[in-house]
Amino acid sequence: MPPLSILDLAPVPLGSTPADALRNTVDLARHAEAWGYRRYWLAEHHNMVGIASAATAVVIGHVAAATRTIRVGSGGIMLPNHAPLVVAEQFGTLETLHPGRIDLGIGRAPGTDQRTARALRRDPDAADTFVTDVQEVQALLGPLQPGQTIQAVPGTGTRVPIWILGSSLFGAQLAALLGLPYAFASHFAPDALLQALDVYRSQFQPSEQLSRPHAMVAVNAVVAEDDATARHLFTSVQQQFTNMVRGTRGQLPPPIDDIETYWSPVEKAHASRMLTCSAVGSPARVRDGLTAIAERTGADELIVASAIHDHAARLSSYELLAAAMAP
Repeated sequence: MPPLSILDLAPVPLGSTPADALRNTVDLARHAEAWGYRRYWLAEHHNMVGIASAATAVVIGHVAAATRTIRVGSGGIMLPNHAPLVVAEQFGTLETLHPGRIDLGIGRAPGTDQRTARALRRDPDAADTFVTDVQEVQALLGPLQPGQTIQAVPGTGTRVPIWILGSSLFGAQLAALLGLPYAFASHFAPDALLQALDVYRSQFQPSEQLSRPHAMVAVNAVVAEDDATARHLFTSVQQQFTNMVRGTRGQLPPPIDDIETYWSPVEKAHASRMLTCSAVGSPARVRDGLTAIAERTGADELIVASAIHDHAARLSSYELLAAAMAP
């Protein structure tokens, strides 16, 4: 089985606060380190009351300071929202403070809606320069070149590993072109997963950072002692995705007894398609499900998202998963 990592959106459960969510994030990261997870990634989202990781680099630093060995990074930083120099400075600083433990996953999407993008002062055409912006971040984190007048301080020479994140063929092609590791967002957008991985592997060009393709696949997983309990916990995610289909936002809702009373048949079809890459149930059932996904995709790593309303149940899910997937 490929190594396991964690994607934490720092969910804010209904009835709690962002402060609660960030405390839960640190607690989960400490446990994840003890349980043997390889990476702990956080994601940039803005103007969402159910996600507390908007200041992603700040939260990464907080988690890295609270842990000792686990790699900590972004899954991802939405580069069109930022100047490449600022990103290089932020992650160069993180790498300087926590050497050998920081990952920089970069995405092209805004991580929000259009109104919030305007509030971020985001140029509507910023995504058009994504390729050159990624290369600029690479250069700023690389060795100082003769005649180079702009430096990231800290940052220059830190060589923070860069990942390309995506849910389409564009990211796969770019990661292959630049010889970078690739993480596919199949935990919410699985449609192009296999095609994107094929494009990435077939077009990959070795680079100084990476000699051969390395693909990470994102999945949802909810593990409990029995299938019924896990399915009950998973209704929080199903409600959340149904709300996305409805175009509404909110904090992570508590589980409900019968999800069929919550969504319409059309909403169920949309939400269930988005949640295709999910494994829910007892440890044995989830192990079988994730093994099947790993075999189908040839993933070099799996990164697991588990949005569970109750923090204790979320900890238990990740602990049971680590034990179930152990060699």
